[in-house]
Amino acid sequence: MYEGVLIVHVILAALLIGLVLLQQGKGGGMGTAFGSGTETLLSTPGASNILSRGTAIIATLFFVTSLSLGYLASQKSRAMNEALVPAAEIPQPDTVLMTVPEQESAPVPQIP
Repeated sequence: MYEGVLIVHVILAALLIGLVLLQQGKGGGMGTAFGSGTETLLSTPGASNILSRGTAIIATLFFVTSLSLGYLASQKSRAMNEALVPAAEIPQPDTVLMTVPEQESAPVPQIP
């Protein structure tokens, strides 16, 4: 599941980069990069509207996959920690208090 979401995330990232680069900025965008002849072809008003909508949709999907990857990574990490660390047994209250028998102290040698 994690690997599938990761592949979709990378594809969305590439699409998002491509759409942002194709959009027309304040300076003219792709239409002015090749001269004035292609300006009308690549910078029509309808094309910019479609590109901005597509960018918004892909950016939203990219955001959702980012959150999904974070959630899946945390679940994967939690499962690995539970597998590595065994559950601790909690001792019962009656076994915690045990009496220790008193031991006799060793005799202290006399120094001459």
